[in-house]
Amino acid sequence: MDALVADIHPPKGAEQFAADVIAGLSQPQKTLPSKYFYDTRGSDLFEQICELPEYYPTRTEMALLRDRASDVAARAGADVALVEFGSGASIKVHMLLDALDAPRAYVPVDISGDHLRAGAKSIAADYPGLAVLPVHADFTTQFALPPEVGDAVHLGFFPGSTIGNFTRDAARAFLADARRTLGDGGIFLVGVDVKKDQATLHAAYDDAAGVTAAFNMNLLVRINRELAADFDLDAFGHRAFFNDERGAVEMHLVSRKPQSVELLGQRFDFRADETIHTEDSHKYGTAEFADLAAAAGWRADEVWCDPDELFSLHLLRA
Repeated sequence: MDALVADIHPPKGAEQFAADVIAGLSQPQKTLPSKYFYDTRGSDLFEQICELPEYYPTRTEMALLRDRASDVAARAGADVALVEFGSGASIKVHMLLDALDAPRAYVPVDISGDHLRAGAKSIAADYPGLAVLPVHADFTTQFALPPEVGDAVHLGFFPGSTIGNFTRDAARAFLADARRTLGDGGIFLVGVDVKKDQATLHAAYDDAAGVTAAFNMNLLVRINRELAADFDLDAFGHRAFFNDERGAVEMHLVSRKPQSVELLGQRFDFRADETIHTEDSHKYGTAEFADLAAAAGWRADEVWCDPDELFSLHLLRA
């Protein structure tokens, strides 16, 4: 199995992490990039979130995939290379792999090396005849596909409504990058959360067990560990709310008191109740998302929703 991951590209170094954190904390509205949630602990916490009763996206998307995987496979055809953006533990992709007609390769792409390796090994064990070609990369930027995929049709897979974590401008830019990565003739299956009542959204992002709060706080744990910062974890809390004007659930870390934090020789002051904006989760109407994809060079081929219209799957063509 060592050969399976031997040519994984190295991750960006701590210098980029530090630069992004310092830049975010230097803004009038302090921010931290949500992509840094997913160290090993963060990835594990997110897997726990997906099992929570309040967190409807995962189970709803899984049900949609079970119902529609054969439709996706029929539209994609045989001998495709399946490229999963942000693969994590690679659970949902099983349903697509089972439905596809003799796929040529599976290319999981993830920023978390440990989860990438574990997921790739699991898929390789479950599908011994399948070429598994992991790419350790930040999928929010352009990356090169392994040359082994050759001239196969590239079927991209971006589940979990992760597209909602981007601003609308950034989502359009990501979709345009994915269009270039997957190439002419490429197909992209994207999971998108649908706009709905605020009570359902609040429960999903501020669960009773506090798992989402721990996931949010883990960003500060990681910064303390990797960048030698001195965040007082007890002096920050988790806050999530729906911003109707922006059409997004916002997650923040809230300073419980006036305080100062040191990071790599710089100090950052916080007022009581000042926040660090850590994540957006934008919600889209189905036509709204199709328009966004069209602006990035995609044509809407099909959209599927669950009966309660909580979640949608969009099949896009280059």
